[in-house]
Amino acid sequence: MAKQLLIYESAVPITLARHGKTSFAASDDYAFSSLVSAVPLLAVEIAEAAQEYAVVFVAIGEEVMPVAILGIQPEQNLYLTPTSGWQAKYVPSFVRRYPFIFSSSEDRQTLTLCIDETHPGFNTDGRGQRLFGDDGKPTAYVERVLEFLKAYQAQFEYTKAFCKRLKDSNLLEPLQAEVTTPTGEKVRLGDFLGVTRGRLHTLPTEALAALVKSDELEMIYLHIHSLRNFNAVKDRYLEALAAKPAVEEATG
Repeated sequence: MAKQLLIYESAVPITLARHGKTSFAASDDYAFSSLVSAVPLLAVEIAEAAQEYAVVFVAIGEEVMPVAILGIQPEQNLYLTPTSGWQAKYVPSFVRRYPFIFSSSEDRQTLTLCIDETHPGFNTDGRGQRLFGDDGKPTAYVERVLEFLKAYQAQFEYTKAFCKRLKDSNLLEPLQAEVTTPTGEKVRLGDFLGVTRGRLHTLPTEALAALVKSDELEMIYLHIHSLRNFNAVKDRYLEALAAKPAVEEATG
């Protein structure tokens, strides 16, 4: 999970003084995520993400967050095409919001919009959308980005609360997955958590009813069903291994 934070290499606050003549050209190039093997998900995304990704939970300090598994090995994103396109219908919002991000003040009362200036779409030659208009005010594009990030932040807070309820209810337990390569090598994935039907059956009736009323039980079952998508990730991994010798032969 460390690399997911390193997507942002040089995020700085957006200001008129620094970015008055700056533009941003969006593209479908996701090369910036090539070394990311898992990305955080918002709880509201689980329904869509569970159709294509294995959705699990990881501990980040004292907190727990849902993530979508993208690779088998560290620093491996198997959901990228050879031309760095995204090879799935749904792109997680954590990826879509890049290169923009909020930074928070020390007291966490103020959020500041930032941009990663290393993104290839960041430019001063007028390509794409201006960040500030000639009147010195943020453009409509920046206002839309702000609204997207505000919605993201609100859902992020809800997601933390949802995961805390899972943790406090003792529903999460360690999970593992294993892939055997054609050479017999076993690759194990661990350090993640999940909910099992067995744990759900231990919940008191009132706690289970609360999950039903909040629609969170549905999210839990979607997570459980999504684990079958580990097979799709495994297949992508084995295909990548099979293609590697051919690539090495062609370039060697």
